[in-house]
Amino acid sequence: MHQVRLNDQLYKEAQRRAREAGFASVDEFIADRLENDFSGEQENFDHLFTPEVIADLDKISDTIKAGGKTYTMDEVDQHLEQKRQEWLRNHVG
Repeated sequence: MHQVRLNDQLYKEAQRRAREAGFASVDEFIADRLENDFSGEQENFDHLFTPEVIADLDKISDTIKAGGKTYTMDEVDQHLEQKRQEWLRNHVG
């Protein structure tokens, strides 16, 4: 096993990012980042599916399966257009 030395400021930043991404440790976070950087694969988004993200996706899936409201793309587009028009009315003279 090899070790990497980080200055205190960089280590604290790595701790924060690891925690936000749902990793159990800084070591796991850094190893994951390096593996993704060195993998050479293009368009690999696996590193984005952290334990925290997967838990959120599972929660959303369970809500939908339990009969939670879903939206079509047309409904989403309509809602965003309404918000856009509202914003324009309030901010454009």
